[in-house]
Amino acid sequence: MRQFCEEVAAHRQQLGWEAWLQYSFPLQLEPSARSWGPGTLRVPNRALLVNVKFEGSEESFTFQVSTKDVPLALMACALRKKATVFRQPLVEQPEDYTLQVNGKHEYLYGSHPLCQFQYICSCLHSRLTPHLTMVHSSSILAMRDEQSNPAPQVQKPRAKPPPIPLKKPVSVSLWSLEQPFCIELIQGSKVNADERMKLVVQAGLFHGNETLCKTVSSSEVSVCSEPVWKQRLEFDISIGDLPRMARLCFALYAVIEKAKKARSTKKKSKKADCPIAWANLMLFDYKNQLKTGERCLYMWPSVPDEKGELLNPCGTVRSNPNTESAAALVIFLPEVAPHPIYYPALDKQLQLREILERRGSGELYEHEKDLVWKMRHEIQEHFPEALARLLLVTKWNKHEDVAQMLYLLCSWPELPVLSALELLDFSFPDRHVGSFAIKSLRKLTDDELFQYLLQLVQVLKYESYLDCELTKFLLDRALANRKIGHFLFWHLRSEMHVPSVALRFGLIMEAYCRGSTHHMKVLMKQGEALSKLKALNDVVKVSSQKTTKPQTKELMHLCMRQETYLEALSHLQSPLDPSTLLAEVCVEQCTFMDSKMKPLWVMYSNEEAGSDGTVGIIFKNGDDLRQDMLTLQMIQLMDVLWKQEGLDLRMTPYGCLSTGDHTGLIEVVLHSDTIANIQLNKSNMAATAAFNKDALLNWLKSKNPGEALDRAIEEFTLSCAGYCVATYVLGIGDRHSDNIMIRENGQLFHIDFGHFLGNFKTKFGINRERVPFILTYDFVHVIQQGKTNNSEKFERFRGYCERAYTILRRHGLLFLHLFALMRAAGLPELSCSKDIQYLKLPVEKAKPPAFGAKTSGLKLASYFEDGAGRGPPWLGSERRALPGGGAGWRPPGSLGAVLLGGSVTCPERVEVQGDGAPC
Repeated sequence: MRQFCEEVAAHRQQLGWEAWLQYSFPLQLEPSARSWGPGTLRVPNRALLVNVKFEGSEESFTFQVSTKDVPLALMACALRKKATVFRQPLVEQPEDYTLQVNGKHEYLYGSHPLCQFQYICSCLHSRLTPHLTMVHSSSILAMRDEQSNPAPQVQKPRAKPPPIPLKKPVSVSLWSLEQPFCIELIQGSKVNADERMKLVVQAGLFHGNETLCKTVSSSEVSVCSEPVWKQRLEFDISIGDLPRMARLCFALYAVIEKAKKARSTKKKSKKADCPIAWANLMLFDYKNQLKTGERCLYMWPSVPDEKGELLNPCGTVRSNPNTESAAALVIFLPEVAPHPIYYPALDKQLQLREILERRGSGELYEHEKDLVWKMRHEIQEHFPEALARLLLVTKWNKHEDVAQMLYLLCSWPELPVLSALELLDFSFPDRHVGSFAIKSLRKLTDDELFQYLLQLVQVLKYESYLDCELTKFLLDRALANRKIGHFLFWHLRSEMHVPSVALRFGLIMEAYCRGSTHHMKVLMKQGEALSKLKALNDVVKVSSQKTTKPQTKELMHLCMRQETYLEALSHLQSPLDPSTLLAEVCVEQCTFMDSKMKPLWVMYSNEEAGSDGTVGIIFKNGDDLRQDMLTLQMIQLMDVLWKQEGLDLRMTPYGCLSTGDHTGLIEVVLHSDTIANIQLNKSNMAATAAFNKDALLNWLKSKNPGEALDRAIEEFTLSCAGYCVATYVLGIGDRHSDNIMIRENGQLFHIDFGHFLGNFKTKFGINRERVPFILTYDFVHVIQQGKTNNSEKFERFRGYCERAYTILRRHGLLFLHLFALMRAAGLPELSCSKDIQYLKLPVEKAKPPAFGAKTSGLKLASYFEDGAGRGPPWLGSERRALPGGGAGWRPPGSLGAVLLGGSVTCPERVEVQGDGAPC
C-alpha cells in the first residue's frame, strides 16, 4: 500500500494545472435533474448579478451574466469589463484563469452552467450576489509546486521492499487432500472464571455467516489460570472442501458442574453457559497457503448476545493487542502433507471445472440442489443482478461447486452499483467476489463515492487481510480527489481507539499520508485544533460545576485568548468541509451550551468571504455522533434522489463528523432558531406558548417583510414535506419543539437524531412516540398562509409528500443495503438484521408502479399505510375535526388517507405528548 501511494504522489507532481485543480478542489455541483415537475424550485434562465475581482487587486467589477453561462463565459466578460474600465487592450485569455469563491477553497471551472454549482444555487435561493475571484493558472501551478515538495524525512528512506517470493515449486494442492480437517487444542492462559464451574472450548468453521459443518466442543476441565486440554478436535469436513476464505472460530466459556446439572430439568438451559472470550483465525494466509503449526490466539472478551450465540464469526481475525491481560488459547494445526498446501489458483479451478463438465452433468449436481443453483446460467444471462442470491446458495464446503461459481464469476456481466454494494457485506467473504464487486464500483463518480464512503469504510472491518481490493480502491480514489481523501482520513481516524481495527486503519492512514504529504500537514493542523477544543471543553465542564455560567464563559474566553490556543484554532480548513476556511476565531462570540456535556460553540470570521464569511462549529466531547452522522447522510441521500427527479424540498443536511472516541463536530446553521424559542418569544405567557398557533407565522413575517413572505412560506412548505417523509421512513423518534428548527428564510429542519429505526422512547412502559412524524397545527397554519380553509396550499403540500415518498420507494433497496453495511459500526440501535426490518420500504416487483400517475388516491393510501409493514402513521400529534363533516373526531388514519382526504380545518383542542413539550 505504501509503495502504491508514493507512486501516485510522484505522478501527481507532473499534472497540469487544470488536472491538479480537479484533484485538490473537486467541483461542488447540485445533482442534475432528469425531469422538472410542478412545485420544484427550478432555477430559470435569467440574468445573474455577480461581483468579480482579480487576484492581487482590490478593484472588483459587478456585471450581469446568464445562469446558463459556463465559467469560461463569465471570465471572458470579466476580462472585457476590466479592459474597458482601464482602457487597456484585451490580451489575456479566459482559458488561463479559473474562478474561486471568495474566502473559500472552492473553485468554479469546467463546462457546467453556473446554476449547477452549489455556491451559485445557494446565492440564488438566498437572493445574494455571488462574490468571485479570478485566479491565474500560474498561481495554481505555484500552489501545486509548493504542495509537491516532499515532507522532511524523520528517518532515512528505506529501499523498496523485496518482492513477495513466488510459491515453492514443490507444493500440494488443497483439493487433493481427502482426510478430515482437525486441530489440536493444547491449553489456555489467563482465564478468569468461578472455580465452581468447568471450562469448555467450542470451535466452528465458517464462510461468512454460513456454518461449514457442525461445531465441535472440547471436554470440560476445571477452572484455573492455565487450563490444559491436549485434545484433538475433528470437524465433519474434508481438508479439500475448505473454501479459500474459511475462518476457524473459537469460544471459551464456563459451565456449571455436571453434578449440579443433574438436579435441573431435562431441558438444557443455555443460561448455564457463561461466555468468557472469543477468537477467530483465517485458515489460509495472504499467499493462499494453509496455515500449520502452533498458534497462540489472544482472545477478545465476550459480549452478551441476545441469541445466545457463543461464536462470533463476523468478529475480527486479529489477535487482541492487550496480550498482558487477555485470555489466550494455544492450538496446533497439523501438517498433513510433506510440502506446503496451497489453495488452487484460479486457472486450476477453471481447469477442474472443464474436467467436471466432461464427466457429465450427473456427477456435477446433487439431487438436493435447489432451482437457483440449477438455473445459475440462466440467472447469469437474464438476471445478473441476482448474483448475491446465487452466491448464498453456493455450497462453499464443496470445492467442485466453488470452482463452478468462480468460473461463472469470470464472465458475469458488470453489476449496477446497488447490487455491487450488497456483495461487500460479510455474507460474501470470497476474495474473487469482493474483487468483482470493486470492479463494478469503479464506475462510481466522485460525488457518488463520497455519498457511500461512510459505509465503505465500515466494510473494511470485514476484510480478512490488510492488503485487499477495497483498500486499494479507496486509496486510489482518495489520492485522486482530496475531498474524498479528507473524509476517508477522518472516518478512519475516528475509530483508532477501537483495538480490533486500530492496526488496519492506522496502516491505511499512513499509506494515504505518504501519498499526500502536503495534505498530511493540513490534517495535522486540524488534529491540533481538536486537541485544544477537547482541553477547553474539559476546563468548561469542571468550571461549570463550581461557578456560574458567566464566570465559566469568561474563563473559556481567557483560555482562548492564549497564544497557543489562538494559533491552533485559527487559519485551518474546516474538518466538516475542507473548502471552508476557518480564519479568525471570534472569541467574544464563542460560548458553550447548557446540555450535560457542555458542547462548545465556536465562531469564526473570514473577511475575504464578505457578508457570508461567518462560520460556526459545535464541538462535542462525550456524545457519540456516529448515529447523527448516519442519519444526516441518509437525509442528504434522499435530497440527492429527489433533486435527480426534479424535486427540491429545500433540505438542510448540516455537516456532522465524528472525529474520535465520543468526540466530533457539528455545523452551526446560522440565522435559525428552535420552534420552542420562537413560540416562547412570540407568546405573552410561557405556559401557553406551545398553543399559540400564530407564533411561527408571525415570526416568519417579522423576518420576511413584504413579498419575501410568500417565498418563505413556500420554503417552509417544501422543507416540512421533506422532513415529514424523511423522519417517517427512517423511524426517527424523540421529536419535540427543541429539536425542530426554522431558518429565517423559512426552511424547517430537524436536529439531534438520538433514536431512529423505530426505537422510540418509553416512559413507565408507555410509548411516548404515538406518531411517526410531526405535523402540528401551527405548521399547517403556516402552510395555509394563516387562512382556515386554504385547501389549495395544503393540496400542494400533500403532493410534495406523495411525490417524495414515491421516489424513495423506488430506491428502497439502496437504503436497506447501506444500513446493512453499517452494522459493522456497532451502533446500539443498528446491530443486527432485526433493526433494519423497520426500513422495509415496499418495492414493486414485476408490477406497474403503485405510485404512477394513474393510481387512485385510495390505492395510494393503501400502499402508504401497509407497504412499510408497520402500524398506520398519523398526520401529526393533534386530532383534527372533519372538514365540513359536522360533529365528532376524525379517527387516526394512514398518512396517505389523511393527505388525500381533503383540507385540514382548525382543531377544537390540542393533545400534547409526554412531558408537555409540544410535538
